[in-house]
Amino acid sequence: MEKRIYYHDTDAGGIVYYGQYLCYLEEARTEFLEKRGLTVEEFKERGYVYVVRQCNVSYRSPARYGDTVLCDAKLKKMGASQLVFDQTVHDKKDGRLIVEAEVSLVCLNKDFKPTPIPDDLRAKLGS
Repeated sequence: MEKRIYYHDTDAGGIVYYGQYLCYLEEARTEFLEKRGLTVEEFKERGYVYVVRQCNVSYRSPARYGDTVLCDAKLKKMGASQLVFDQTVHDKKDGRLIVEAEVSLVCLNKDFKPTPIPDDLRAKLGS
């Protein structure tokens, strides 16, 4: 996913605010799911939500106002109710690694209790 850095993404020094990368990672995971025919609406209609359980982020290099970055999400592991993603943000121009993260999501039912990922959703995630 390609993302242009706007003024509202940055701090007073024109550097992307560290918390903003969480939004970029979320958008990249959404793109990953949608490319496999899975949407947040479908999950909600079926009574499931996927929430971030854990997020480990390493900041390697700053992105700045006006830069364009490439955000990626790859499914690393799928457990009974958990998805683990490896994610990166690179500078489009020079390929420089800006952020790398491991993000774990857990599938919850309508009562917000962990629940197994349904087989048909699991099959789409594996493709």
